[in-house]
Amino acid sequence: MNMTAPRIIDVALGQRSYPVWIGAGLLEDAARWRSMLRGRHVLVLSNTTVAPLYLDRLSEGLQGLTWSSFLLDDGEAHKTFANVGKALEALGGLGATRDACIVALGGGVVGDLAGFTASCWMRGIDFIQVPTTLLAMVDSSVGGKTGVNLPVGKNLVGAFHQPRAVLADIDTLETLPAREYRAGLAEVVKGAAIGDEPFFAWLEHQADALLARDQAALIEAIARKVQYKAGVVARDETEQGERALLNFGHTFGHALETAGHYTTLLHGEGVAIGMGLAARLSERLHMSQAADTARLQRLLKRLGLPVTIPAGMDPQQLLALMRLDKKNSGGQLRLILWRGVGRAEIVSGVAEADILATLQAS
Repeated sequence: MNMTAPRIIDVALGQRSYPVWIGAGLLEDAARWRSMLRGRHVLVLSNTTVAPLYLDRLSEGLQGLTWSSFLLDDGEAHKTFANVGKALEALGGLGATRDACIVALGGGVVGDLAGFTASCWMRGIDFIQVPTTLLAMVDSSVGGKTGVNLPVGKNLVGAFHQPRAVLADIDTLETLPAREYRAGLAEVVKGAAIGDEPFFAWLEHQADALLARDQAALIEAIARKVQYKAGVVARDETEQGERALLNFGHTFGHALETAGHYTTLLHGEGVAIGMGLAARLSERLHMSQAADTARLQRLLKRLGLPVTIPAGMDPQQLLALMRLDKKNSGGQLRLILWRGVGRAEIVSGVAEADILATLQAS
C-alpha cells in the first residue's frame, strides 16, 4: 500500500463540482472521503466478488455511522429492476433519511445500479463511486449516467445522477482478473480514439507498461482519460450533443453484448469490437482510411482485446438490436463514426445496408 498524494481531477458542472481521486491507498484514507458523507446513514452496495476483498478496508472508515451492506451477485445479468427494489428495501431497513449516502464498491454494474437506486430514494440522495475495475475507473464512475438493463436491451432505464465523489484506488486493480483488466483498457483507447491523438500515440508507446500494470503508467492513463471525459461531461451533461461521442463503438458493442445475453462478452470487449466495426463502417462511407482502421486494431490486439464478432452471432439480429439504441431519433440510426484517430463525429441517417454489410464482413 502506497499513500502518496493522489491525482485529483474536478468534474465541474455549473455551480456543482466533485472530485475524482486517483491513486493508491485511498480506501484506507478515510480522512479524505469521510468528509463527503453528509448524514449518518450509509449503504455500501457491492457484489459477492468484491466485498470479501475490500469491504473490511472501507468499513474501517465508517465507524460511528449507521451503515449496512447490500451485495449483488457478480455480473451484468444482475443489473436489474429486481435488485434496485432490494437495494431500496435495504435503505428502508437502515432507516435512511434524505442525507443518507450509498457507497458503490465495485465495477460498472455496481456503480450503475447504486447510482440509479440513489436517484430513486426520496427523489435523490448522495452516492460515492469507489470503482474497483479499470473500466469503471476510466468510464462509468464519472459523469452521472446510471441505469439498469432490460431483456430487450442494455441501460434502457436510468437517470442522470452525479456522484458526490469518485475514489479510484488503483490498489484494487491488483486482484482484477487479466481479462477484466484488458476490457478496461478498451475504454482508455476509446477516449484517445475519439478526441486525443497524442494520447493515442502515448498508449501505443506505453502498451507494454500498461499490460504489466505499471503504477505510474496506470495513474497517467486513468487521469488522462478522466480529464478528457470530465471536459466533455462539463460541456454536455445530459448528452444532447458532444457527450454522445463517448459512445464510439457502443452502438455495435451493446448489440453484441445483448446478443450474447451479457455472458459472452465483457462490456470492454464489446466496445473493442464495436470500435473496429465503427472504423470499418467509416471507411466504407469514405470518411476514413484503411490505415486508420489498421492502427486502431493493431493497438487493440496488442492490448489483448478482441476485434472480430464472436462466431454464431447473426448480423440481422445485431442490426435489429442496434435499432433500439438510445442515440437513435426519428426512426434513424445515429452512429458515432470517425475521420481517423482523434476525430470522431455523430452521423445520422446511415443506410442500414452499409451497417449490415459491415457486420457481415466481420
